Amino acid sequence: MTDTIIYEQPLNERIRTFLRIEFLFKRIDPILQHGNIAQHRDALTNLLTILSIFERSDLKQEIIKELERLTSTLSALENKPGVDMGALNDLLEQLDQILDELHLKKSALGQSLRENEFLSSIRQRSTIAGGSCDFDLPAYHYWLEHSSSDAQKQQLLAWTEQLKSARSAIDIALKLLRSSTGFNEYSAQSGFYQQSLDNGQSHQLIRIKIAKDANCYPEISGGKHRFTVRFMKFDIEQRAKQVREDIEFSLSCCAM
Repeated sequence: MTDTIIYEQPLNERIRTFLRIEFLFKRIDPILQHGNIAQHRDALTNLLTILSIFERSDLKQEIIKELERLTSTLSALENKPGVDMGALNDLLEQLDQILDELHLKKSALGQSLRENEFLSSIRQRSTIAGGSCDFDLPAYHYWLEHSSSDAQKQQLLAWTEQLKSARSAIDIALKLLRSSTGFNEYSAQSGFYQQSLDNGQSHQLIRIKIAKDANCYPEISGGKHRFTVRFMKFDIEQRAKQVREDIEFSLSCCAM
């Protein structure tokens, strides 16, 4: 088990959306592997939240634009010395395959799931506090109580499979972004740190790593020109305050 915690702050709306979708899928994964009937309700709630994110923006085009940008950036490395051409070609081939899958989908991401009457009824009631109670959604109650755990798992897998290409694209984009820049050591004087960003690079994500036993956490804010970090003393009973001592931390300003 690692003895550090990593905190991330996106610097644009595209990466912010990608991180939210990644977070929701990661909550679904363990349930599909080892979940029980009660947990399948949570998995479906997260899946419907993902659909809501897809619905609020033209996410398909955003994903395609990001993959095309990554393809162009990686292709420029082909003539540079020291590049592992085998690994690079495999990565470019993977990006091309995902792009082809997205282009072949003529409808919006998750469209068939949004048109599913069973899922639509749950989505509509879920906007109401406690709206997914048994008496509100008897068909949902029937599915949860009548179907076996394995049958529910297979159905959830089938629904998430329809979003596989979008998830694969987001996973690879975030993986490349996170690995684009290593961590360097810094010190926050009296719990505060500020840094300007190089305008020649398109920074998209700030990552901060601190010791797990530190009794503080970073609050990160920023944009494309600069960012600030305030280390706050954790207090579950009252409003957090900035620490007064110097804090050692690791920082990665990711640009891809």
